[in-house]
Order: sequence, then C-alpha cells, then structure tokens
Amino acid sequence: MKKLVFALMAVAAMCACQKSGAPVDFNYRGLAFSMPVGQFVDSMVARGFAVDSAASDSGNNVVLASPAEHYRVLAAFKGEQLTVIQETYNLSTNDSTRQMWQEIRDGLEKELGAWPDCPILKDDHKQANFDAGNGLISVLLENTYTPTLTVRYTKKDGK
Repeated sequence: MKKLVFALMAVAAMCACQKSGAPVDFNYRGLAFSMPVGQFVDSMVARGFAVDSAASDSGNNVVLASPAEHYRVLAAFKGEQLTVIQETYNLSTNDSTRQMWQEIRDGLEKELGAWPDCPILKDDHKQANFDAGNGLISVLLENTYTPTLTVRYTKKDGK
C-alpha cells in the first residue's frame, strides 16, 4: 500500500513539473499578446470598450475607453504585433490611487505567485514590477500634481 501511494505521488509530481515547465503565453486580462491587433481591438469592443479615434495614432497605437470602467487602455503595436498595453486609471484623490495601487499590486502578486521588484516605495511615488515569464507588468503610482495610476504590460523581446 505504501508503495502504491508513493508511486501515485511520484506520478503527480512529474505531471506538475511538466505543466509548470511549459511556457505560458503572456496575456492581458485573458487576451493573448500573440493575437493580431485587429482581433485584440474586436475582443475589447466585445467587452464594452470603444476606440477613441481622437486619442489613437493609426500607425502605432489604439486607445480604448469604456464608461463602465475607471481606466483607459492604450495598446501599442508594431506591424500587427502587440508590444505594450497600458491601463491609465481615472481616480480623483491621492488616497484612492494609493489604495488602488495596493489592490492591483496584491492581486498581481496572488495571480502570478511572485513578489514584485519595488524600486520605488514612497507615499506619492510607488512602482512594482512583476516578471510574468514572457512579459513584464509594472504598476506605477505618481501623485505629484494630479493622481496618476498606470498598469503597463510589456512583452519581452523575442518571445
């Protein structure tokens, strides 16, 4: 009986190692960075966002906004490949941006199962960088004149 339990545990450990070693595609809220820009925009429109044509640059980026969300999404691309996606939050007070920064940081820490690199941790300027395998996620708080909170998803080169 002990040998059977030990064998089952060994098989389970091998399966876990094989799954964890497989590269996971870098994604933004469930949308893979490997998808073409047009498909990404269509997916965001299906989620209730609309293209802000006044803020978009037809050659390099697309800005999307939704009245139901407290942030705008900037998607930068090269050719048909997404390179950077940045959320910019619209919050009114320094306290609300500090709280939101902490909530986003804690959520990413739990989701990715990793501690962030925090090169800056002051009251009004904080930065948390997460290595997400094929990409980097940065949460940046700047409360100098107007509260600014951004979350930036950057695909690593060559992946």
